[in-house]
Amino acid sequence: MKKYWNESRECATLHEMRALQSFRLSQTVRHVYQNVPYYKAKMDELGVTPDDIKGVDDLSKLPFMYKQDLRDTYPYGLFAKPLDEVVRIHASSGTTGKQIVVGYTRKDLEIWDECAARALTAAGGDHTDFMHVSYGYGLFTGGLGVHGGAEKIGMTVIPVSTGNTQRQINIIKDFGSTLICCTPSYAMYIAETMQEMGIKKEDIKLKAGLFGAEPWTQEMREKLEDMLGLKAYDIYGLTEIIGPGVSFECEEQTGMHICEDHFIPEIIDPDTGEVLPEGEQGELVFSCITKEAFPLLRYRTRDIAVLSRKQCSCGRTLIKMLKPRGRTDDMLIIRGVNVFPSQIEAVLLSMGNSDPFYQIIVDRVNNTDTLEIKVELSDNMFSDIIRSVEDIENNIKSAIESTLGISAKITLVEPKTLTRFEGKAARVTDKRKLLD
Repeated sequence: MKKYWNESRECATLHEMRALQSFRLSQTVRHVYQNVPYYKAKMDELGVTPDDIKGVDDLSKLPFMYKQDLRDTYPYGLFAKPLDEVVRIHASSGTTGKQIVVGYTRKDLEIWDECAARALTAAGGDHTDFMHVSYGYGLFTGGLGVHGGAEKIGMTVIPVSTGNTQRQINIIKDFGSTLICCTPSYAMYIAETMQEMGIKKEDIKLKAGLFGAEPWTQEMREKLEDMLGLKAYDIYGLTEIIGPGVSFECEEQTGMHICEDHFIPEIIDPDTGEVLPEGEQGELVFSCITKEAFPLLRYRTRDIAVLSRKQCSCGRTLIKMLKPRGRTDDMLIIRGVNVFPSQIEAVLLSMGNSDPFYQIIVDRVNNTDTLEIKVELSDNMFSDIIRSVEDIENNIKSAIESTLGISAKITLVEPKTLTRFEGKAARVTDKRKLLD
């Protein structure tokens, strides 16, 4: 079994990587300046020309790009290649505005396959594996993204997509799936449904899962590994940059290696835009330095993360991003306190009273923010008549208050009553936005 998919890149020295990044960055800046009028206008406004960008150290001279820029140029205004060279289009869901539309040339798809192949190899995959893909196919980048990487390796790909969970489980069992890719919340739903069907983890051959597209906690990892009998890996990507495979976990699982020969990461202060030193927490920014059709530069992801070049035991020298704590646009400000849904999930799973199904409801009553958390009890706890519901609620309430620093109303609900999600989980309802 190969340890690396592309050892020369994944284990390059810092000097080699910086030289490669500098060359590719300068080429990409010239490419977008000459082919994307919107970029040219933004650079001209700052008085920056391609001649000013000679390497990585000049990156901060470039303007930031925001999601709003992509909406303002919908659908093809940021494409840097003619449409007759674009062989595929993907797009975001568009639930909070116009869809984000991205394009890929044949070379772009080869880059994507390369990055996904690195992630799958780091999770222990090789050409002998059966890859069960439960990410959605279509405009969402998840399904086709990992699919291409698996085929590049030579795996047998089972493109199941989402839905019909009992059928999925039968396929996992009958087809001999050894790897699975999906959102962590859907993986939990699969595990829960397996139990209902009487199928044990010993009845299937899954050895590893690559879970992404939404934040998830260490507690969720441990529960998935216990219920499905596999090793759970994180994989990161976003539509605007390329899709899954921008970064990935290795066996050390102390962060995700970024394919920095294709994507240069920065961490900035989200309020000032100042570039922060390695090890400090801030907003993650990416620049694409090899893509042809849609090479975003200094794109603000809104993900809150930390970068680290600490030596990794796996031998890869690619810089790591620690698991994103959350997103600046997912962060809730409740009575002046910053709250991330992932903090609440970690508390609930650490207590062992509940399965990882919950709903967060934020409201405003008499000009005061309120926080309610609906928590689905596990089957074991629901059948436990010794402890009262009130005791469980109080214990969860105390743990939440200790972690967040604010109080919350805890509402326990019966098993299997909260919504299950086949794609990205939508766990927050902020009624204050409906009132504003």
